[in-house]
Amino acid sequence: MKRHHFAMAFMAGSALGLTALPALAQDKYPNRPIELVVTFGPGGGADTMGRKMSQLLEKSMGVPVPVSNVSGASGNAGLSKLLSAPADGYTAGTLIALTVSSWAAGLGTSKPSDFAIAAIVQDSPSMLFVPNDSVHKTFKDFLSYAQKKPGALKIATSGYGTQDDITLKYFASKGYKTTNVPFEKPAERYASPLGRHTDAIYEEPGDVGPFLKSGKMRPLVVFSDTRHPAFPEVPTSKELGFEIGDLPNFRAIAVSAKTPPELLKTLSSAVNAALATPEWKAVCADTYTCVSRSYTPAEAQTYVAGFQTKVSEYLKAFK
Repeated sequence: MKRHHFAMAFMAGSALGLTALPALAQDKYPNRPIELVVTFGPGGGADTMGRKMSQLLEKSMGVPVPVSNVSGASGNAGLSKLLSAPADGYTAGTLIALTVSSWAAGLGTSKPSDFAIAAIVQDSPSMLFVPNDSVHKTFKDFLSYAQKKPGALKIATSGYGTQDDITLKYFASKGYKTTNVPFEKPAERYASPLGRHTDAIYEEPGDVGPFLKSGKMRPLVVFSDTRHPAFPEVPTSKELGFEIGDLPNFRAIAVSAKTPPELLKTLSSAVNAALATPEWKAVCADTYTCVSRSYTPAEAQTYVAGFQTKVSEYLKAFK
């Protein structure tokens, strides 16, 4: 009897141990695909970033990282999908400056604290670009025309309430009124000056890089306090006497704020490791978007919240 009881107990214990093994295996993160929601359509800067990052994360994390493009509402449609998914680290998304600007402008109900930012992966100042054959040879020429003919110059932007819109409102407050022409689809926005639908485009250099390299576009000004190393001949807004250089274009990888901290830490480490690879460095150099340093989740969170505060302050000033 004793031997029988011992055998039964051993078998029961073995069965418990076997059932516990899958549970232990599930504790390892990640152990299944991580969906990366790109919050804009194919062909734009966010899409390019997301797809390259997914490739690098697949290598380092050892699981597939499929990309889902969910565009609309300045990126808010995709973020709604992110927030509706379980906060288990298996759904991440792109979070960019344009979307954070839209929150300050009242579009959507999200706020920085709804998200945990894994890392800032790209950062670039905006610039004003014109077709290469534009009659406006310098930014001073452009402003002079805007002053003489208020509203006549049309500028392609990514929307109202964005840093694009804020910058145009800033110059209008200085006596240089232009017309904001928003385009939701990036490809249409990029092509609009070349098709003469607009006179210029407010954009970061990486997104119109092919047009710059082919000589179809040229920059007039960089909205920054310092000159862009890739365009050292282009003057800054600050040196021309305008204080509007604190609205950078950034892109980040984010998850729900409810994601367990240990999972966020793992994802953040993987993203920052990807940023240090030769493959990523080649991409960010080609798109003029390399970040100056790596960001911890706490630092990235502060960065994003601070950006929204700046945008809110500008919008209040121009109401």
